[in-house]
Amino acid sequence: MILSQHKISLVFLLVAIGLIALPHCAHLPAVIMGFFYVLLSWRFIGIWKPAYLPKQILVFVLMLTGIGLLATQYQGVVGREAGTKLFIVALGLKLLELKSARDIYLIIYLAFIVAATQFLFQQGPIMAGYTLFVSSVLLATLIALNSQQATLKKALKTASTLLLQALPMTVILFVFFPRFEAPKWKLFEDKEQVKSGLTDSMEPGSISELGMSAELVFRVKFIGPLPPPEQRYWRGPVFTFTDGKTWTASHDLRFGRYLDDPTFNGDGYQYTLLMEPQQKPWVFALDLPSEFPVPLRLSPYYQLITTENPGKRAEYKLTSNPEYNTGFLTKTEFKDSTQLPGPPSDKINQLVTQLQAGDDHPEHFIQQLLNHFRTEHFSYTLTPPLMEDRPIERFLFETHYGFCSHYAAAFVYLMRVAHIPARVVTGYQGGELNKVGGFLEVRQADAHAWAEVWLDQRGWVRVDPTAAIAPERVEQPINVEQALPNGAISYLPANEAVQNKVNLVQQSEQLWKSVDYTWQRWIINYDNQHQAKFLSNFGMANLKGMMNGLSVGIIIVALLMGAWVLRQPPDKVSPVLRSYQRFCKKLRKYHLLKASNEGVKEFGERVMITLPAQTDTVEQITRLFIKLHYGKDATAEDLKRFKRLVGEFKG
Repeated sequence: MILSQHKISLVFLLVAIGLIALPHCAHLPAVIMGFFYVLLSWRFIGIWKPAYLPKQILVFVLMLTGIGLLATQYQGVVGREAGTKLFIVALGLKLLELKSARDIYLIIYLAFIVAATQFLFQQGPIMAGYTLFVSSVLLATLIALNSQQATLKKALKTASTLLLQALPMTVILFVFFPRFEAPKWKLFEDKEQVKSGLTDSMEPGSISELGMSAELVFRVKFIGPLPPPEQRYWRGPVFTFTDGKTWTASHDLRFGRYLDDPTFNGDGYQYTLLMEPQQKPWVFALDLPSEFPVPLRLSPYYQLITTENPGKRAEYKLTSNPEYNTGFLTKTEFKDSTQLPGPPSDKINQLVTQLQAGDDHPEHFIQQLLNHFRTEHFSYTLTPPLMEDRPIERFLFETHYGFCSHYAAAFVYLMRVAHIPARVVTGYQGGELNKVGGFLEVRQADAHAWAEVWLDQRGWVRVDPTAAIAPERVEQPINVEQALPNGAISYLPANEAVQNKVNLVQQSEQLWKSVDYTWQRWIINYDNQHQAKFLSNFGMANLKGMMNGLSVGIIIVALLMGAWVLRQPPDKVSPVLRSYQRFCKKLRKYHLLKASNEGVKEFGERVMITLPAQTDTVEQITRLFIKLHYGKDATAEDLKRFKRLVGEFKG
């Protein structure tokens, strides 16, 4: 029986299966994973206590239980979670039927599939290394079960060697094999893998909910110097309509509506933007984008929108210029940008009149309002008090506590009361610099809201009222790890000399983030477009060029591997084969030579015909050699007896 003869190999196999399923604990329901590990533990116990294994009727009941659990966790018949849960439950149930070599092979192949499903949830370098490790363990188990002479240590070494030998061919196929992105794959998209962040509306405190989130939104690598912190505004949704509490886009928003082509001054910033999967088709470009690739288009609010699937990671090469003039203001745009939910209160009118002080110039009113925020004890906090009723008025005259959305909404509202066109812009501000990789990481904690006012001869001009209250919010990166529970915000040091003095842990963390960034750009994001662009550098952009490159690469790898194999020293002769060769040498004096195409059994029969007096000994030697060299159930006693018979053979 397989179970009694390979206990160590079975323990090795079950441990490997447990490791393979382990990462799914973070993705699949606890009840599914709990059911699987109960079955795995049961199978472990059965190695030493076979009588404890469930009988056929109980296995049937467990199968019905597994089906019931899948039904209670139903999330459709297709998709990554539905399929993975089915494979996990099937693998656990199959473990209880482990009785023969065929069952072992089926379980190992099923385990390879479960290992591959990890990449449906996470494609980082850690998961790739982990999956490669457990695949090596599975392959080693397969080698150990099929070789009588191989120990687990030797099997692991052989498995690692096989994987390393396959690596060059894997690289060739990865680089040259055509990558097809058929629309049918969209049937298996899972909305839960995308990031949630900014929404298409803004309420007081809505952005503050993201203030403690370290979830990555995008990474940016500039060609040349980085823009200064006060210019690191990443443009997102723009809101013009308000009911007094909620801000949304215009109710009559159409692409091409009142969009004037902006003019740019000075040199722009060129950079590569790597977006994480998102729910919305928004691409957060540095304010204001001047050049962008074809999949992107510009909204009437100068926000970049992608026409491709936003639920997958995407990379764009962009150019932005912080010095711009958006041009004229149409009547419709003026109407949208001065809309009010109703007549302002007497307090609001009095404040606007007081700040204007008889000067109707917009620049004067803007400066007076910013000074008002600075001098009237306003505070910037992540945990502002709830203001369900009259939030702007209560913020201005009662609480004086708010996040960026409070300041932006109040600023725009007061601008409109003063008949100055204004709107709210949301997006992200800042980003943490990774000095190892030379790129910025922008996270949900960097979510921000600011204002835009329209000024004659200048167009839409950014004004950030938060900078008047908390200039460090603009000048310094947010330190999410040191965020304080009382709502206060912790910042990383702005002084680059201080930033350079990082400890070993921080250096290691930045190094790892740099590795992950490179992995995502060049491995995970290597789609058909990136493949065509990369191979075009070598004149192989079309399908014919790809296939030629693939063929040449395979031939080169095959020749190199063949040369390597030929240079390897011959394998050491096993004790069994050495003794059998000694036996054949003794037969030479009878002119009995084993032909190269002659089987061991056939040679033994020929020897017994020539030496009938030694029939019994020759028959035992032949039978033991076949058992020791080709079989799986030989023992040390068989080897000892085989050597003794060969030594005693005289012919």
